[in-house]
Amino acid sequence: MNRITAGRRHPLARYAVLLLALALIGGVYTVALTVSSSSQADAAIASGRADDVAEGKKLFEQSCASCHGLNAEGTAQGPTLIGVGAASVDFQVSSGRMPLANPGAQAPRKPPPPWVAKTKRPDGTYEAVDQLAAYIQSLGGGPAIPDKDQVDPAMGDKAKGGELFRANCIQCHNFVGSGGALTQGKYAPPLHEATPTQIYEAMVTGPQAMPVFNDSIITPQQKKDMIAYIVGVRNEPNPGGAGLGRIGPVTEGLVAWVVGLSLLSLAAIWITAKRRQAK
Repeated sequence: MNRITAGRRHPLARYAVLLLALALIGGVYTVALTVSSSSQADAAIASGRADDVAEGKKLFEQSCASCHGLNAEGTAQGPTLIGVGAASVDFQVSSGRMPLANPGAQAPRKPPPPWVAKTKRPDGTYEAVDQLAAYIQSLGGGPAIPDKDQVDPAMGDKAKGGELFRANCIQCHNFVGSGGALTQGKYAPPLHEATPTQIYEAMVTGPQAMPVFNDSIITPQQKKDMIAYIVGVRNEPNPGGAGLGRIGPVTEGLVAWVVGLSLLSLAAIWITAKRRQAK
């Protein structure tokens, strides 16, 4: 007993206990994470069709593996896709941002590639994107593609959505979602062409320079409200006449400056010419 008591009082005993506790916590967390990822992958496969995952793997190997690795582990040209979820794949591929044609500060929105466009359904979704998303989801979970009820603008409150949008988004996207410039060549894209599903997916995945707004920051109902505002503001009239891109006081000031100075110059020339004719 004396030796055990003396060991407990040793100066290094507290550090040994701390290291043991950290190792135990790390081991439990690793096991829990592995079980969770496995269950998420099984759920992803069960919620869809097994052949979707198989077809998605073929599409990935043909069009994505050169940058993201054969097992989506990532390379020097592209990040890992394990754990990004189906929502991220749907957002990036359906908006044409991926596959990336030319490396740059930011992937621009463009028409989807031919191998995606040929599988377009009447409702505007793409079978190839769903298959690719199912495969990536099966690798490690992540945010799933939202249901139609989750992104229905009719189920949101535009007034509340406008308040949330002005509090969280106008710094980058402008009051009406016209977009704006950021640092280092990046920019907040305009939201006029984004579908309700893509808007939701951008909030939960945080593509490129955008932060992630998960359900603990902005609730699902608040996301519906924001979608209702973004979609609704597209049809709002321009009380002043021409919208000028709805970028704000920058273009309005430029037009006022150029047009105003031009009119003043023409007026001065006309007055001077009249005076000369009178003399």
